[in-house]
Amino acid sequence: MTHTLMPLMIAVPLGGAFLCALMGKRTRALPDAMGFLVTLLTAAGAVYSVSLVKSADTLVYSMGGWRAPVGIVLSLDGLTALMLVTVNLVAFLVAIYARGYMERYTSKRLFYGLFLLMLAGMNGVVLTGDMFNLFVFLEIASVASYALVAFGTGKQELEAAFKYGVMGTIASLFILLGIILLYARTSTLNMADMAAALAGGGGDVVPLVTGLFLAGFGLKAALVPFHAWLPDAHPSAPAPISAMLSGVLIKSLGVYAMVRVLYNVLGVAEVSETGSPFTPLIVLGILSMMVGVVLALGQWDMKRLLAYHSISQIGYVILAIGIGTPLAVLAGLFHLFNHSIFKSLLFLDSGSLEQATGTRDLRRMAGVGRKLPVTSGSTLIASMSIAGIPPFNGFWSKLLIIVAAVRAGHSWSAFWAVLASILTLASFTKVLRYGFQGGGAGKRLRELAAVPLSMKVALVLFAVICIGGGLLLLPSLRDLFLGPAADALAGGTRQLGFVLTGGAS
Repeated sequence: MTHTLMPLMIAVPLGGAFLCALMGKRTRALPDAMGFLVTLLTAAGAVYSVSLVKSADTLVYSMGGWRAPVGIVLSLDGLTALMLVTVNLVAFLVAIYARGYMERYTSKRLFYGLFLLMLAGMNGVVLTGDMFNLFVFLEIASVASYALVAFGTGKQELEAAFKYGVMGTIASLFILLGIILLYARTSTLNMADMAAALAGGGGDVVPLVTGLFLAGFGLKAALVPFHAWLPDAHPSAPAPISAMLSGVLIKSLGVYAMVRVLYNVLGVAEVSETGSPFTPLIVLGILSMMVGVVLALGQWDMKRLLAYHSISQIGYVILAIGIGTPLAVLAGLFHLFNHSIFKSLLFLDSGSLEQATGTRDLRRMAGVGRKLPVTSGSTLIASMSIAGIPPFNGFWSKLLIIVAAVRAGHSWSAFWAVLASILTLASFTKVLRYGFQGGGAGKRLRELAAVPLSMKVALVLFAVICIGGGLLLLPSLRDLFLGPAADALAGGTRQLGFVLTGGAS
């Protein structure tokens, strides 16, 4: 199992995608069953990977028996395990939700085919130890997401998908150009071998490549000022895909890939007890935090409001990692996980509201809280989580980020983090007040449609994680899940050295 888990995390969803596309038309129940079974298996595999990392630190799988740097390898360390759990746990819960939600669309087989293809691409990005294959898997996930944004095939969806595709292609070109320049300098595509070659002196190519990767991965992560595609793409996509885009796609293709390359390959940023801040990430983080939340305040379309908050919350993650102390990096990775949970829940809540009321306009939803108790309750929990209200999971990660910033001497960064959190609370107070309370506007609503049981189950499971997520800071759980992930970044360019020696495969 140790040897085969890594390729299976890619092969299983890839096989499921093809089976859905090829056979789903013949058997109506197959797409739902395949989506549930595949995501259940990958989620279980992701959880198992955490224990593997705890016992072996770093694992390496050599494709075809060819060892690095000659062959293509997959590697598993603490950061990889954290991302696998985040991606596949969210995918599993979203698959449960999609069973009921996607009945309104024409082709579940195509939806699940693209959904599982996107999942395979994200798992590949997280697991690969090769720069070019990182690009290949990134493109697999990106192309599938372009199609899923346009899944409704309406004018708004097609326009948003086109804009998203153009911006995503530009991002991919930046990333590909950076990889080409690195290959020209190091004569290798293996990440560990590339890091070793650059350690001897990368010359003028490293600053240029760093800029290209910041722009490329910044576009994928929707950081300000690279965020223009996201407010259109998220509202246009079906709710399960909005949850995947905001919950895990921008993190795996953007945040994870960026920090992995900057810290473990290029070595331009590092983690140290005394603090080794990487100013570009701090600036991008603060800009994203504030611009995103300010733009969200004026929104009445619930999904568009949530899209701007995705930009803001990613800013917290990037700010913390940019500060560069062990506590700040741990806090940033903890917030990455927490944001995946509460933001996915919020997008699924918006989908339930839209399906029940026929609108995304908060001003036309007033009074639905008592008629949709599960949706109302889970939205309240997720709203308090994203605003950083105790005892929900978002409070603990935001508190750690602020404490880490103050300890590292970045008091102004802590100030902006607190201000953004206050504005986030104000924004979601509006959501709860206008979307669920009151009764005047609610009289104009048509009769509410029933929310299917599978959708309610997914909402409840996400809400439970929001309530209990703070337990991950308990010493035993922190050392099992968050600690190894932070240590992987702290290892710098030495972290990937295990790949060249074969790791613990």
